[in-house]
Amino acid sequence: MIIHVVRAGDSLYSISRRYGVPIERIASDNELNVSESLVIGQTIVVMEGTRQHTVRAGESLYSIARQYGTTVAGIQAANQIANPALIMPGMVLTIPSGTDKLGTIDVNGYTFPNINMDVLRKTLPYLTFLSIFSYEVTPEGSFRTINDEPLIAAAREANVAPLMVITNLREGGGFDSDLARTILTNEQVQDTLINNVIENLRAKNYSGLDIDFEYIYPENRENYNDFLRKVVSRLRPLGYSITTALAPKIAADQPGLLYEAHDYPVHGALADHVILMTYEWGYTYGPPMAVAPINEVRKVLNYAVTAIPRRKILMGVPNYGYNWTLPYVQGSRAATISNVGAVGLARREGAEIQYDQSSQAPFFNYYDDGGKQHVVWFDDARSIEAKLRLINQYNLGGASYWTIGRFFPQNWLILSSLYDVRKVL
Repeated sequence: MIIHVVRAGDSLYSISRRYGVPIERIASDNELNVSESLVIGQTIVVMEGTRQHTVRAGESLYSIARQYGTTVAGIQAANQIANPALIMPGMVLTIPSGTDKLGTIDVNGYTFPNINMDVLRKTLPYLTFLSIFSYEVTPEGSFRTINDEPLIAAAREANVAPLMVITNLREGGGFDSDLARTILTNEQVQDTLINNVIENLRAKNYSGLDIDFEYIYPENRENYNDFLRKVVSRLRPLGYSITTALAPKIAADQPGLLYEAHDYPVHGALADHVILMTYEWGYTYGPPMAVAPINEVRKVLNYAVTAIPRRKILMGVPNYGYNWTLPYVQGSRAATISNVGAVGLARREGAEIQYDQSSQAPFFNYYDDGGKQHVVWFDDARSIEAKLRLINQYNLGGASYWTIGRFFPQNWLILSSLYDVRKVL
């Protein structure tokens, strides 16, 4: 795997020639139109495989290794070259892939029931779990049903474990703290809810449960812990897995309604997997910045690994960006944009994509037809690689995507280059 950052004058043809990979494969892998112009700063993922290189006058193993994104030692081993100085013009060298797999991980993907089924089927090979969002619980312990049967069938056909997601979302609105309190402080309602969950798990052929209760009142922290204990005691003997989604905390006593009731050590001890929602630093109503700056993600992981078994942690990865109108005014709304759509917008506006080293994220500026300036933050192959390498660096269990509804080919190219994905079915 090579990540090529487009420079002035680059084309898919020149990139193909440079790396010795057919232009048709590069276009297909990145889902690009060969006739479409490239954007300065855009990333192209080159899945090189094994290639042949004919040595030209003046070349060295070092310069050849740099050209193909591999190492001198790798070329020596692939060609049984003892002395790297003894290469001659006209020699044909085998160029090995420059990327070594880092291990096997679990990958979860959140999706809404209305996902395009072609997108779902293209994504399922890269997933361990499919979390279908969501069953919204009611104060009585029931939940609003969703059309999830086609997704469950597709997941199981691809050996992906479907997870039922329950949330304290109110109908047509956001997370409801009062609703969570009603559930978490009433034993009878909890029993009703758990019984309904088990019935639905069986009826729909789910593999496990994903609990995403957010904005819980701090005084209900122990109530939530006790509810989780009850869920685990009921579901695990039946063979179901339990996953919870947690806010991105950097300390055990972090203040704020989003954080205080999420008890990392208890969830880490009880759940099979814990999803850390490491995104939304840049968000709809907030100031412009990267959605998941790597420096901020690291702060969350630094705390998380002290409180949760590392292999239970699935690090959240966003699959979207935001387009802000400048100057930013508090309370103004940014527009959501897909990562592929962001590059298309930069092309149409003639913008050059830049890369922020601190947050490890791409962005660009442009002016709309009304003369207003915009800034767009999103993800590309570089930022995805930086995030996914954290899994290996922290020895985590894997990743969890929010959401898989928009297919981002470069993400899956990077993921499959770095890791094998575990299948549990």
